[in-house]
Amino acid sequence: MALLPIFETPDPILRRISSPVEAVTDALRRLIDDMFETMYAAPGIGLAAIQIGVAKRLLVIDLQEPAEEGGEPVRAPLVFINPEIVSASDTLQTYSEGCLSVPEMYAEVERPDRIRARWLDRDGAAHEEDLDGLLAICLQHEMDHLEGILFIDHLSRLKRDMILKKLAKARKERLAA
Repeated sequence: MALLPIFETPDPILRRISSPVEAVTDALRRLIDDMFETMYAAPGIGLAAIQIGVAKRLLVIDLQEPAEEGGEPVRAPLVFINPEIVSASDTLQTYSEGCLSVPEMYAEVERPDRIRARWLDRDGAAHEEDLDGLLAICLQHEMDHLEGILFIDHLSRLKRDMILKKLAKARKERLAA
């Protein structure tokens, strides 16, 4: 397994629309393993292939929620190949989102609180399920990446510009150090 570089905004690769995965192969499973290693090291709870420069409709999620209140995080890795949202609820939920491609920036984003999704897993098996809570929010966030959309695109122009200015300043300070 390998740690892969995560592209950060404003890199134009993040605006590319990802192509469908044609076949689930050993090479794709190696990429999935590398994506999990990269996501855990970042640390994050979701990563789309485009964030590491691979324009394929592939993403990984692990909410790493504790089994009990205040307990240790439990890994439960999920793989979504060619994911689709079949339907979404009319009720919206606001969640403070962040992104490995928009490091250390967070903002309130409103999304459907329940979705029905369809995808293939790492073995190519088809799934269709109703999802809610953080998993539904995270899947929608990561699927946006497959369309070249970042969470900051859901914000007002003013809020988005503030985040981009903070990012540029932080990047400048990092490079100067």
